[in-house]
Parts: sequence; structure tokens; C-alpha cells
Amino acid sequence: MSSPFAFDWVAEHAARRPQAPVLGSPGAGWIDYAALATSMTRFASLLADIGVHRGDFVLQALPSGPASVAATLGAQLLGACAVDVNRELGGPATDAVLAQTGARVALVQGRDVAAWAEHAKAHRLARLVVVHPTPPPERMAAALADVPWIWIPEAGPGNEIPAWDRPVRDAAAAALLVYTSGSTGVPRGVVQTHENVAANTGAICRYLELTAADRALSILPLFYCYGRSVLQTHLHVGGSVFFDHRFMYPRVVMEALDSEGCTGFAGVPLTFESLRRQVDVAGLGLRRLRYVTQAGGAMHPETVRWVREAFSPARLFVMYGQTEATARLSYLPPERAEEKAGSIGCGLDNVELRVVDDAGNEVAPGETGELVARGPSITQGYLGAPEESAAILRGGWLWTGDLARRDAEGFFYIVGRSREMLKLAGHRVSALEIEQVLAQHPAVREVAVVGVPDATAGEAAVAFVVRAADVQVDETELRRFCRELLPAFKVPRDVHFVDELPRTASGKVARSELQRGMA
Repeated sequence: MSSPFAFDWVAEHAARRPQAPVLGSPGAGWIDYAALATSMTRFASLLADIGVHRGDFVLQALPSGPASVAATLGAQLLGACAVDVNRELGGPATDAVLAQTGARVALVQGRDVAAWAEHAKAHRLARLVVVHPTPPPERMAAALADVPWIWIPEAGPGNEIPAWDRPVRDAAAAALLVYTSGSTGVPRGVVQTHENVAANTGAICRYLELTAADRALSILPLFYCYGRSVLQTHLHVGGSVFFDHRFMYPRVVMEALDSEGCTGFAGVPLTFESLRRQVDVAGLGLRRLRYVTQAGGAMHPETVRWVREAFSPARLFVMYGQTEATARLSYLPPERAEEKAGSIGCGLDNVELRVVDDAGNEVAPGETGELVARGPSITQGYLGAPEESAAILRGGWLWTGDLARRDAEGFFYIVGRSREMLKLAGHRVSALEIEQVLAQHPAVREVAVVGVPDATAGEAAVAFVVRAADVQVDETELRRFCRELLPAFKVPRDVHFVDELPRTASGKVARSELQRGMA
């Protein structure tokens, strides 16, 4: 697919294979490419009619499905930039997104109108587009009394809205604004252009060898760059995506993986940890599954081995990326998984990776430095944050903030996060190193290590541990275990046992919450 525009991908597949399924979900069935193409052009007409122009931001807080996908594509047809907002983001963070973008139009679910009516009044939105299966009932309409709004059914605008036939094509324009909280918890909007999206999408399609016959089951939200990339890659090749948000019942999702004929499944470490504890995946007989992908942080080596065995003969692709790189920067070829255990692999075919010192000089193989990347998928920067953008974009390179080393063959290994480096007794120590040691103990299911102020040493390591089921262990035992494998200054000062680790919307450990709890 040569066009850099996702709406062109959909239109071309609709012309070639109009009845080919594209989007499905439990209970709702499937829609085909012809229906998606029609819906996206009608959304473009609707948005144009209510005043959306080229360069505007269009917010949506919709669940993954035909309406949210068509709304994004419709906004992009107009030359506008789509912004997926997490429905659970919270009032202050949503207000921050509205203030940063200056958006005047938002698409929301009917169940969320009360909260969004307040946002609309506070930020003087020109229009709320309420997506609801039926005309809003009286109670819902009452909540919108002081807000300009319009209703559309969940399937998209009706036939009375003419199709949009004048797409705006500027490959360097912003296509998506994807929010990431980073280490500070403050929402930051990463600008992704059509060129960024097309470059990253094409590279992912090549190493996964995706075709129109592929169908992914996605449990990942579209406001998360990993979930968005699963959708984009399949739209690119003319494949299909089954959105399934029932992961609180993981076996049900695994059964859908088979019943819907899915060839691919994507997850973060927590996804596979949950499956490992709750589901006999190997006994399900996943007939068409040919690949599994994992990103979103380092996965425990035992879990990596379990995934490879449980999902066999499907191949596991361990991947690494950042929102600032659109989605993906590297992957580990499955055939090198045993030999290169713990590696994030090599850069994509259009990405260059290096490990550098503080001055930007490349370090020798085996030495630790910061991982930097360049290529056509790297963001222009953060919206409205020139200083933060300049801090990560230097001399044409994206400074990832991850500490890494490279072996003699050019395979990369993440050592830790530069912002998560601890200074213990005058030594710089990666929290990841301590976590990896604790994770070896059979009583430890999950662990996170953070730094806290210490009157004597300046900073001390504190571990938060989730015990494995039916296994007893205390702080004394875990500290003794660490002393056997680590020098004394790396042994956690305290070990706290918790029922679960706090997580961000994308499944990563929310370390800032753990640190706040120690304040």
C-alpha cells in the first residue's frame, strides 16, 4: 500500500474487496470494508458540517469499535488530527487535554454525557457528538441542556448525511495525538504524522509478514499506541481486527481467539502473567494462531518461556517501542529467542538504534549507555511543549530515556530506565536489576523497586512485592535472598507486600504512585 494515509488504505480495500470483514466485537458481529469506508466518509461530512477544519483537533472518548475507528478516519479525511481520550483518565487530566489541544468538538458515549457536559461548558466546546444506540432519553438530554450537542447512533451517521469526497492529503500533517503520562503523570500529547504512521505500520507488517488473511484479536485500547498499531497494521494489509474487552474473563477471550479464527494476539506483560495463572492455553487448540506479540515493558523470563510453549506453534515476537516512535522500534526474531534471551532484538528495517554516552558518542559493545533512535517514525515532538520536545529530540535522534547495551552482533538489551536509576551509597543502580533478582524467588509473582529518600545514604531501594498464590514468604527471607545475589548496597532497605501493583492504563507499573505512598 503506497499511500501514507489510512483512509486511502480503507478506501482501496473497500473497492477491491468490499465484503471482506474488517472490524468485529462480541455480540455486535462484523462490519466489512465497504461499510467502514462509507461510515468514515459520513463522519467526515458530519464533522465538516459542525465546523471542524483542517488542523483542528477532534477528541473522542469512545470504546474501540466501528464508530471510534470511522470517527478517526473521518477526522483525518478533513485534515484534522484525531485524539483518543481514555474514558477513565479523570477530570483534571481530561481538562488538561482539552486545554492543550484547544479542541472544540468531542465524540462521547451516551453513558458519559454528564461528565462531558461539564467539560464542554468549562472549555466552551462548540459541539458534543453523543454516540448512543437510540435517541438520548430524557435524563441524558437533561444533562446536556446547556451544551450544544448532536446525537448519532452507534453504527455511525445515518444515510441522510452526504459522503465526503474531498480528502485533505498532507503526509507531514498531524494524523494522531497520542497521550502518554511519562514519568511525571502529566499528560503529554505525542504528535504522530501520517508519514510517521505509514512508516511504522509498513515496517511492522513486514516483519510480522501480515497479509489480508490475518485477523488480530485486540484487548488493547486505541488510545494506547500498541493497540492503535494493531489496528493500523491490519487496515494496511486489508486484514481484520476483533476487539474484545472481556479480559476480566481471560478464558473467554482465549476461546474467542479460536472461534473467531484469529491469526494474531497482542499483549503486555500483565496480559501473559494473567493468562499463565488462570488459563490452560495449551489445551485450547488455537487452530489458526500463527504469531503472538508482546510489548509494553520487560516480561519475566519464565513468563517468556511459558508463552512460547503454551502458544506453540505460534511464534512469539518480543518487541520494544515508544509512543514517541509511533509504536515500534525493535523486535526479537523468534528464531533467535533462545540464543538472545532478554534482548529487545534489533531495530526495524527503517530504524537505526545506537547506545550512546551523555555527549551522544556511541559506546562500545557491552558498555551501558542511553538508547537513541532515528528513522521516519520518530515524532515531531510533544504538543505545546518545546522544552520537553528538545530534551528528547537531539540532532535528529530520539533519546528514549532507556539505558541499554549492545552485543557484538548488534542485538540490544534494556538495562533500566534512566529516570529509574537509583543512587545507593554513591553507586548508580538500575531498579530493574534488583527487580530481576527478586523475581527469581519462587514466592514472588510481581515486584517493583523504587527509590525513596534516606537520611543516611540519601536514597534507598524499597521493593513492593505481590506474593505468588499459596506461597508464604516474609521480608527477612527476601532480603536474605537478595544478599546472596547482590552486593549489600543493592539490597532493598524495605520490602512491602501488596495485593497488586498500581498500573497505568497501558498496563505499566505506576511507580510514581508507589513513591507517593512512601512520602
